[in-house]
Amino acid sequence: MQRRDFLSSTLAGSALALSARTPALAQSANSGPREYYELRKYELTSGPQTKLTQKYVAEALIPALNRMGMKTVGAFDLFLGPQTPTLYVLIPSASLDSLVTLEMQLAKDEDYQRAGEAFLKAPAKEPPYVRMESQLLVAFEGYPKLTVPPVTASHGARVFQLRTYESPTTSDHRLKVEMFHNGEFSYFEKAGFWQVFYGDALIGPRLPHLTYMLSFPDLGEMNAKWKAFSSDPDWKKLSGSPKYSFESIVSNIDSMILNPTSYSQI
Repeated sequence: MQRRDFLSSTLAGSALALSARTPALAQSANSGPREYYELRKYELTSGPQTKLTQKYVAEALIPALNRMGMKTVGAFDLFLGPQTPTLYVLIPSASLDSLVTLEMQLAKDEDYQRAGEAFLKAPAKEPPYVRMESQLLVAFEGYPKLTVPPVTASHGARVFQLRTYESPTTSDHRLKVEMFHNGEFSYFEKAGFWQVFYGDALIGPRLPHLTYMLSFPDLGEMNAKWKAFSSDPDWKKLSGSPKYSFESIVSNIDSMILNPTSYSQI
């Protein structure tokens, strides 16, 4: 068995295990096979490095991903959070194999190689980024596909909130995932959130964790909608249930505010 086939089959098995581990999950209207996401984080320094990486993502990476059938690629500048400047790239795929073999496919794409040459062949003394980190996620069973905010097509004003919940144990993590399926999705919708994606980390740092993204017209709307959500009696009932409140099932929350780049498809 080739290494890439072994990796694909192993990760697919992990995804199935994630599906089986949470009983009686509510099905959303956004149903169907679950997507996979690669979430990239490019740590940058201000100046030429930032411009080079932005140009690469806009003119080489995203067009190449689109040619591979990955049609909705997000690119976001970190607005509020540590390590600015940082560029986040969200790559959704219906196929796990497509993400596992992504670099091999890009290496065969002559248009990509040509458009990204300055980035791909940057000398070691002038690297295009400080570090690049990546994590692989599988969409939640109850929210299997990414949803683009309604104002994206018209390039309307929007901000994004990227939230990561770490849990102290795998069992606590499972309970937190279950909470989303047992009402949290619908309470977010009731509060007026634009829900973009929910992903369970298969590979990445600080496991176990989940990551999800919300969007809002602006920061004022974000604060107002979170206030509405936190005061919702249904949410208070769910979060106060002994099943979920017997201990701290979330040990750390990272929350960052992102602005979409001019070339983001989300």
